Amino acid sequence: MSVQEKSLPQDVRGVHIHFVGIKGTGMAALVEILYARGAVITGSDVTERFYTDEILEKLHLRALPFSEENITPDVQYVIYSSAYNPEKNPDLIAAVRKGLPMLLYTEALGAVSRSAYSCGICGVHGKTTTTGLTGTILKSLDLPSQVLAGSIIASFDGNGLSGSCTMTTPQFVAHKKENSDGEKAYFVAETCEYQRHFMSFCPQKIILTSVESDHQDYYPTYEDIRNAFVDYLCKLPQGGEVFYCADDKGAVETVGIVKEKRPDIQAVPYGTTAAGDYHITFGRTENGRQYFSLGTVGNGIGECALSVPGEHNVRNSAAAIALATALLRTAGKNPADYTDTIKSALLNFAGGKRRSEIIGRAKTASGEDVIVLDDYGHHPTAIATTLTGYRTFYKNHKIIVDFMSHTYTRTAALLEEFASSFGSADMVIINKIYGSAREDASKAPVTGEILARCTQKYNKNTVYAGEFDEAARIALAELSKPSGKTDGYLFVTMGAGDNWKVGKKVLESLSGQ
Repeated sequence: MSVQEKSLPQDVRGVHIHFVGIKGTGMAALVEILYARGAVITGSDVTERFYTDEILEKLHLRALPFSEENITPDVQYVIYSSAYNPEKNPDLIAAVRKGLPMLLYTEALGAVSRSAYSCGICGVHGKTTTTGLTGTILKSLDLPSQVLAGSIIASFDGNGLSGSCTMTTPQFVAHKKENSDGEKAYFVAETCEYQRHFMSFCPQKIILTSVESDHQDYYPTYEDIRNAFVDYLCKLPQGGEVFYCADDKGAVETVGIVKEKRPDIQAVPYGTTAAGDYHITFGRTENGRQYFSLGTVGNGIGECALSVPGEHNVRNSAAAIALATALLRTAGKNPADYTDTIKSALLNFAGGKRRSEIIGRAKTASGEDVIVLDDYGHHPTAIATTLTGYRTFYKNHKIIVDFMSHTYTRTAALLEEFASSFGSADMVIINKIYGSAREDASKAPVTGEILARCTQKYNKNTVYAGEFDEAARIALAELSKPSGKTDGYLFVTMGAGDNWKVGKKVLESLSGQ
C-alpha cells in the first residue's frame, strides 16, 4: 500500500469505516473518536461479550460476525486489529479483493493524529492513568479537545458511572485542524511502545512517564527499548515539548540522549527532583484523599488533592497538569485563570478500569470490612509502587494480593525484581503465568511455582495457587481470620491476565454468606 492509502480523510463526516476486531479496547476507543467526528461506523468481531460491548451499544453499534458480506459496496476504509490476518479473516480477504484502503489500528491512530494538534502520552508505566487525568482536566477547560485512553476512564463519561475510553469536548465536535479564526483542535492519545507502535503517531508534545526494560520478546535489552523512546521523542517538531518524570532514571537518560540529538526540543521536568513549576512536594493523606503541592513558593499552582492512591499517581497528575497548562498557553490563554478549575478536575478523577479499580465491598463472617480491588500492574516497578501507595492510602487494612504474571519472557527476565516487589503486602498468592500466544510454554525457563518460591525469599507469607478456584479458597480462608487491623482487609487482584476472576469469586462468596 502507498503512504496515501495509510491515511484517512481530514474530514471523516459521512465516511463509512469498517472495523475488524471492533471489540478491542483500542479499537473501540478509536470507534468513539471517529464516531464523534461524524464517520459512519460498522464493525465485526467474535460473539463473546466484552466490556467494550457497552461502549459500542452507547453508540447504537453492534459487532457483526466475521463475514465477507460485511464489506458492503458503501464501505470506504477498513481499520483492523493486528490480531487478525488479512490472508485469513473473511472481512479482510474481501477488503483486499475490492482494493479498499486498509489500516492497522496503529496506522489509523497515526492518521487521526495528523488531523489535529496532537500530543502523545508514553512510558513503560502510567500512560493510561496519565491520559485519563489529562482528559479529565481538559474536559473542564474551554478548549476544543479530544482524548483517547487505553482503558475505560470513569470521569470521561457524562454521568461518571459507566465511563468511556475517550473524551470529546463540545468545542471539538466537527472541528477541523484549524478553523477560520485560527483556533486549533487538540488531540491527546495514549501511545504504546510495543513493537514501536507509537512511531505511527505524529506528536506536537509528548509526556514521558518512565523508561525501563520491558517487552523482552521484542526488546531483548534495556538499550533497545530506550532507543525506541528516543526515536519517538525525536519525532517532535522543531521546538516541540517533552514533559518527563525527573524521578525516573530511564526517562532522564532518554531525554538526555534526545537533547544531544535535538537541542531544539524543550524538555520540561516534573517530580520531586524537578525544579520549577512542576516540583512535587508530598503532603498528608486523609479522608480518602492524598494532598501534594506543585511548584516552589510563589510559583506553580500550590496544593492539590487526589482521590486515588499512590505517589505514582501524584507524578501522573503533575504530568497531566503540565500538558494541560502548555495547551492553554498554545491556545493563547492564561493558565493562571484556570488554576481552580484544574484542581477541581483532579478531584473528579476516579481512576480507570483495572487501574486501582474498586470492584466491590463486602464483610467477613465476623463482620470485618473487605475492599476488593483490581489493578493492571504487571511490571515489578508498577507492582511495588502501586502496593506502596495502597499501604499509605489504606494504612489500617491488611493487604492480600493475588498476582498473575504476564508472559514467560518478562517473568524470566525480571524474576528477582518480581519476587521482591511485594514488600507492602501482608500475604501474596501467586497464580500460574498468563502466557502470550507468541510463546511456547513448554520451553519456558520459569513457572508460577518458581516465581512463588522466589517471592518467599522476600515475603514469607507467599503461597502458590495455579488455578483461580484454589486461589479463591486460600483467600477466603485467610479472610476468615481476624485481620488485626482497625479497617479490615484489602484484597487485590493484580496483573495483565484474567485473575480478576479470583476477586469476583471472593466477592461473590462473601456476599452470599
